[in-house]
Amino acid sequence: MRISRRTLFIGAGAGALTMLLASCTPDSPPVPDPTKTRQPTVTPTPVGEVPAPKSFFRTSWAEDPFARGALSITPAGSTSTERQALAAALMDRVFFAGEATSVERPGTIAGAVRSGERVAGEIADVAEDGERIAIVGAGAAGASAAARLIDAGFDVTVIEARDYAGGRLATQRDDDWPVPPQRGAWLLGADDTEVASRMALLGVGSVAVTDPVGFTTDGETENPSGDALKTAIAEARDGLADRTILEALEDAGVEQSPELAAVLSSLSAMTGVDPATASSWFAPALPGGSFDALVSDVAPFVDSVLGDLEVTLSTVVSHVSYDDSGVSLRLASGESLTFDRVALTVPLGVLQAGGIEFEPPLPFAHRGAISTLEMGHLESVWLRYETPFWSTDAGIWHIVGPVAPTPTPTPTPSPGEEPAPDTTIRTWINLLPATGEPILVGLVGGAAARVIAELGDDDVFTLAATSLAPFTEPAPSE
Repeated sequence: MRISRRTLFIGAGAGALTMLLASCTPDSPPVPDPTKTRQPTVTPTPVGEVPAPKSFFRTSWAEDPFARGALSITPAGSTSTERQALAAALMDRVFFAGEATSVERPGTIAGAVRSGERVAGEIADVAEDGERIAIVGAGAAGASAAARLIDAGFDVTVIEARDYAGGRLATQRDDDWPVPPQRGAWLLGADDTEVASRMALLGVGSVAVTDPVGFTTDGETENPSGDALKTAIAEARDGLADRTILEALEDAGVEQSPELAAVLSSLSAMTGVDPATASSWFAPALPGGSFDALVSDVAPFVDSVLGDLEVTLSTVVSHVSYDDSGVSLRLASGESLTFDRVALTVPLGVLQAGGIEFEPPLPFAHRGAISTLEMGHLESVWLRYETPFWSTDAGIWHIVGPVAPTPTPTPTPSPGEEPAPDTTIRTWINLLPATGEPILVGLVGGAAARVIAELGDDDVFTLAATSLAPFTEPAPSE
């Protein structure tokens, strides 16, 4: 599905529009060149009684110039109105899709797919036969939009900044891993039956991850209860004003405790929300007790939709200029292309960072939505061991309370600054019971994930190994 930039320009020349990108000035902010996924250079060493793993992999979505975060979330004070505003078309020429534009399922694979189907329908309703359509982004949203438009008979070009299709849904292909690390969404819950069924039909393997338990430095304990959080959120939804999740807990008189901290950490690790900013009116559901974990390459989910369509990879769109006659795209390389209509499926974080400039500027409603919505952060650390050093068969672990002192430097906050978040990796997925492979996956979200994304590989590895200290001792017998 690769196509060269030269081939793209030869195709774009036929029937090109006369509109130019004269308003895109040379001194515009530079757009990063596409880069391959960074390979960790860490040389693992044991930490205490935690042995060195055979393989190590980590994500860093917050630092990725083509994502700037993992998924969109709804902060306190925001509503679905912002997502609807972001989804509104510009002069029936520039259209927006992606999970951030989904009202029903924001931040999910299903939301991305449905947004692509929606935008394809919107374009088909106003476009004439033979029009040339560009899709910017070859993730789940872009692929579903392209497929629908091709079926409708339009001339479709898909442009992707990365060197692969799939966007934030991608697998790290590495022969060292019998169960390949997943860089994006890979844990499917009870609301993801549609996606799970399609993955299964495409031959994408999955296993059930079950039996959540809590762990302290003294061993296994009960899984932290989220009842107090559920009650606080329910009470907050009856209030006159939207409050953050932390404010809702305070209003409900819930006292801080290690168990509550573990619940909030788990919520962030599974959903990407920061309880200090996330809406209580639109709070995500608390993570359930079981998931379907994807354990093979997820590329077929997007590739099967794209079919024989050639995707133009490693091509960054930096400017969009539009009027009532068409759309012109300027690439980071300085070249430009013209189309009748364009669908943008880039992540919210890219728009927030100014990764794409618009001429004329985006309307106030779009700019307001982009600034109001929030990009959530989720990072994962994958560790493969030769043999397990843990004794529990539980598939989901939640660390309760303190572990060994953090090995990474924690800057002292200045007067008036918020203290640095706890970067202990408190949520772990144990793939051994379901796959037979001694692989642990640490999950961290929210503010802690943002901090960890900035750390080097050595610091992340040491942090992960230190966070695993509670699991080195055999669980007490019952």
